[in-house]
Amino acid sequence: MYFMCVCVVALSLVPVARAQTGTALLVEVTAGDAVIAGAGVTAAGTTVRTDAKGFVRIPVVPGSIDVLVVKEGFAPASTTVTVAQGQEQKVLVELSPAEIEEAVTVSATRTNTRLDDQPMRVEVLVREEIEEKMLMTPGDIVMMLNEMGGMRVQATSPSLGAASVRVQGMKGRYTRFLSDGLPLFGDVGGLGLLQIPPMDLGQVEVIKGTASSLYGAGAMGGVVNLISRRPGETAERELMLNRSSRGATDAILWYSTPLRSGWSLSFLGGGHWQDQADVDDDNWSDLPGYSRGVVRPRLFWNNGTGGSLFLTAGATIEERTGGTLDGEVLGATGAPYREALDTARWDAGALWQTLWGGRYVASARAAFARTSHAHTFGEIVEDDRHTTGFGELAVRGSAGAHTWVLGAALEHDRYESQRLSRFDRAFTIPGVFAQDDVVVADWLSLSASARFDQHSEYGSFFSPRVAALFRSSRWTSRISAGTGFFGPSALTEETEAAGLTRLVIPRPLVAERGSSLSMDVSRTQGALSYTATLFASRVEDPIHVDRSAGLVLTNLGEATTNIGAELLATLRHEPFAVTANYTFVRSRESDDGARLESPLTPRHSAGLVGMWEREDVGRVGVEVYYTGKQRLEQNPYATGSEPYVIVGLLVERQLGRLRVFVNGENLTGVRQSNWHPLLRPTRAPDGRWTVDAWAPLDGRTVNGGIRLRL
Repeated sequence: MYFMCVCVVALSLVPVARAQTGTALLVEVTAGDAVIAGAGVTAAGTTVRTDAKGFVRIPVVPGSIDVLVVKEGFAPASTTVTVAQGQEQKVLVELSPAEIEEAVTVSATRTNTRLDDQPMRVEVLVREEIEEKMLMTPGDIVMMLNEMGGMRVQATSPSLGAASVRVQGMKGRYTRFLSDGLPLFGDVGGLGLLQIPPMDLGQVEVIKGTASSLYGAGAMGGVVNLISRRPGETAERELMLNRSSRGATDAILWYSTPLRSGWSLSFLGGGHWQDQADVDDDNWSDLPGYSRGVVRPRLFWNNGTGGSLFLTAGATIEERTGGTLDGEVLGATGAPYREALDTARWDAGALWQTLWGGRYVASARAAFARTSHAHTFGEIVEDDRHTTGFGELAVRGSAGAHTWVLGAALEHDRYESQRLSRFDRAFTIPGVFAQDDVVVADWLSLSASARFDQHSEYGSFFSPRVAALFRSSRWTSRISAGTGFFGPSALTEETEAAGLTRLVIPRPLVAERGSSLSMDVSRTQGALSYTATLFASRVEDPIHVDRSAGLVLTNLGEATTNIGAELLATLRHEPFAVTANYTFVRSRESDDGARLESPLTPRHSAGLVGMWEREDVGRVGVEVYYTGKQRLEQNPYATGSEPYVIVGLLVERQLGRLRVFVNGENLTGVRQSNWHPLLRPTRAPDGRWTVDAWAPLDGRTVNGGIRLRL
């Protein structure tokens, strides 16, 4: 292990060889016997690079001066020097090579600290795990999220394949999605998850539970932060082609390269196609057809002395069709019924960061997104446009054992319907936030954060959160509690599936208010590590959609509650890795004065994944997932679902620059139509012809393809 050594030699009253006068620092940077040219030296708010001989001269005012030296490949070094009036102080700073360790750093909590040092629990998927899921569904992140413990990707529109992410039993609208800390996706909605390819992701960070103190109104249930792949020291080009037995085709290109003067570039381009598929021969599409194109360039800059800039832009164009197959009709009406959704989405974002005064990190973020939809629900057409804007300024610093963040943010959310203007909205939400993480002792770290938001429609909200990390030699434990809010609108999981035409809001809505608590204990014993988590959440004034007589949207008078537990165990012994997880969730809500289980929320779910992987050879993986019973509503065939087990098998072989893969998904052939039909005998009051999806609709699927490094 390398250790950083900073040696300060103060030579007062020694004249400089060059004819220069005044108060200044003369800094020499070395590493062993070698001088270090091009190192960034920051002092008195000024950053200058060392010359070819490793020297730099910085004029300063008399007094105590903090000095920071940064050079790529070396550990940062800092010291404090006292400079007298009219004197030139010589400082020798010796750098040592950066320590190489397998430590994961997370950014979702704003302090950019190591995962193991976070008082707030953050779950992370690293690139290797993302690649495994990418081979299963190259065109979207649904599989990647659905197989994380405590998270469930719930189908919201069987006709078009829409889905939302439920974290620990909470509704999908409470989960906020970020890209590199930016809300580029706006309100992700049910189809947004199906339009995000994972090929350019380097890491996924998940905060479960209320995170409004960090990210405002949209994070009452949790945060999913998608971190992009960073370009390496050499250019990378990768092409992926995939074909599924159910008619899906994916072609994706990833390119990255370093440029000059600290700049680098990455680009993702993809085409995705799916044929309409009627698996159970009822003339209805169990898999909707679609054609989608995605492009996303990213530009990176880093000056090596604390300054960085990140720029990104993206575009997604998709045409999606469901309902009856071409030339077919509904048995109940003798007429065709078509559902369709055309999407055009554009977004752009920027993140700038600089070292300020040698000790503070100042940052600015901005994002803009616009999504246009053209919906077709049989005889009804609904077109809309959704625009979001975001800006944030923040400062991060440290003082002793404290790492703090102060900031202000402004969000704007506008929804416009061409035909149903009564549901138009324009929310503006300014907010200020603060966070303080403190290391109290080797065994105890604390974190406190709070945010004040002024919602233009629903008023003022104060959202605090506290967390604690306890550590011993083998055990770690975290406790976290927080509150948050969500500003409701007409857009819910139910209206996305059925449209807004039949929606009635009989009285003004009020904001939903949430609170959550979680406790976990983890231990590592050699190759084995395991974690047990208890969690609970409560939502006051929850939004409820009554589907029994159309679509009626109101606030319930009684709270929705969730309690549960998660168990996670991982065994790693090269080249093998085994992961097991189990989740228990009891989610309850009120319906006509009675307390019932929340629909489509299984109490029990579990997963077991085994992987053999050897570098430059390939990988073989086996997975088994269990989903327990779920309460069903507005289903004429049953009030509860059946439990089911899904088995998958993945094989990938590397042959030089070429990788060949085959993946078998749902090899047990589970299909909802094995128990009950997807189509209803008559049209539902909300206009839908299908029941809710509570199990896979496509049955057994095999996909395969190649990955080629160019």
